[in-house]
Amino acid sequence: MMNSREEAEDMLQESFTEAFMKLSTFRYESSFGSWLKRIVINKCINELKRRKAELILTENIPDNSPENNDDDFEANKVRVNDIISAMEQLPEGYRIIFSLYLLEGYDHTEIAQIMGITESTSKSQFSRAKQKLKVILKTSMS
Repeated sequence: MMNSREEAEDMLQESFTEAFMKLSTFRYESSFGSWLKRIVINKCINELKRRKAELILTENIPDNSPENNDDDFEANKVRVNDIISAMEQLPEGYRIIFSLYLLEGYDHTEIAQIMGITESTSKSQFSRAKQKLKVILKTSMS
């Protein structure tokens, strides 16, 4: 979410400090790992909001309908490092929503609440992030 290892490490360190300070508020309603994960994600999102991260809304990205998917792209073998590198090239808004939805498992309703956006914005940003990621991967594999 932070797009750099150093910033991610800083956020993790701050999250552990915050979790330690708020340990008495842990209610045992979920696992400790889930509680800590929520603190880390909120810490990252708050930092990005503090920087006034704005979602990039672009209307010229093609629709992600099934007719537009390339079957030959799916047949290509893509390495994890290629995907990580491509994700780092996504605009910040795309990267955050993509990470929250695909990697962290939040649904679009939860993402909308976390980010302070509408559910439809979350869905469209995720769709556009996937399209942009495909373009980046195709370009890098050429």
